[in-house]
This record gives sequence, structure tokens and C-alpha cells, in this order.
Amino acid sequence: ILKANGKGFCSGHAIGNNAVDYPEFVEGAKVMGTPWKPQTDLFVKPILNLWEFSKPTIAQVHGYCVGGGTHYGLTTDIVIAAEDAYFSYPPLQGFGMPSGECSIEPWIFMNWRRAAYYLYLAEVIDARRALEVGLVNEVVPRDQLDARVEAIARHIAQAPLTTLLATKANLKRAWELMGMRVHWQSSNDLVALASISKDVQQLIQTVFKDKVLPSEQARRQAAAAAQTDGGATA
Repeated sequence: ILKANGKGFCSGHAIGNNAVDYPEFVEGAKVMGTPWKPQTDLFVKPILNLWEFSKPTIAQVHGYCVGGGTHYGLTTDIVIAAEDAYFSYPPLQGFGMPSGECSIEPWIFMNWRRAAYYLYLAEVIDARRALEVGLVNEVVPRDQLDARVEAIARHIAQAPLTTLLATKANLKRAWELMGMRVHWQSSNDLVALASISKDVQQLIQTVFKDKVLPSEQARRQAAAAAQTDGGATA
């Protein structure tokens, strides 16, 4: 069971000064010209470790599950969400970062158009909507979340361990044959390229200058778009 003990499930990766928060990115860029290698180590390898965990996994999600936290909340085999849970990837609009490894779960569990809408607009999806579009298995009241997840785990554990291991391996292999692992591994290539582009760097500088979170910047940009031409979009 993967769960958190705070106000929310996970707020994602730190947004700040790379020299302070991610010194390995700065060092990697000096050596290789891009932070590709350290970004792969931080963003891709941990999620592959979760994907490769041989036993069944359950995410117990409450409150916020945003940014890089979404791949921990959505890559488990089963996701049980509290009624106060919500999902979003604000860094695309709010920090200029392509979704990278976080773009994979939406198109797997939703569909192309739903995933595009969710990612391009930095949409916030509440628990009920997440259930409707297939991101989570169940939604329960917050005070029943622990008990429900533990009950599901106990139910699963009644089966022979060998059977569970074989079943999970079978499920994973089907997705891997469709390219899921390769997609995860290659996702960071685009993130590394985008992160050094001029337009992305310009937005990052704006966010730091204004001292706002990516989620707030995403809301600002949505409001600005709504005011343009009376809300018309092209």
C-alpha cells in the first residue's frame, strides 16, 4: 500500500533553484551539455522501480496528487481515492515542463483526447471525475479510506503468492508489449530538450520572478486566455 500521512498524497517534485534543489542537474549539464542523465535518474528510474515491484500494489490517495506525484498515485495496480482527492499536472501550463513520464498514465487509463485535454489545460480532476474516466478504482469517504484499502489488500492476499506474482507479471507484459516501458524510458529525452529551450526558460524566469507556484501560474494563464477575444480560442 502506497499512502501518505499529510494533507495530501504527493505534491510532486520541488520547484526551485536547480543549483540548490537539484545540484546534480547543474553538474550533469556542465559535463554533458544537458541534465538528461540526472533527470533520468530522478524522474524515470524510481517509477520503473515501482512498475517492476513484483507484488500487487495499491495507491491510497487523499487530498492533492499533482505534478510528479501523479505517477506514484496512478502507476500502482489499484487506486482507491478519498472523496477529497484530486489530480492535476500544473507544470505544463505553469512551469513550461512537458509532462514526460507523467504523460503516460493518462493516455493508458483514459484515452487520447481525454489525456490531451487533461495535460494541455493543466486540468484539475476531482475524485468523482477520476473514477468516471478510469484513473481510479473506487472513491470512498475520507474517514473510510484506511479501512477500505486494508480490506482490499487482505482480500488480494488470500490468493497464493505465486498466483499473484504470475498474474501481475502477465498484466505488465501486455502493457510492455505495447511499449509502455520504452515510452517511460524515452519520455525524459523530450523533457531534457524542452527544459533548455528559450520559451520554456522565459516562463520559468517569470514564475521565479513572481514567486508563484506552477498551479497558480496555470490558473493565471487560463484566466488570461478566457479574457482574450471574449474567451474564444483558436
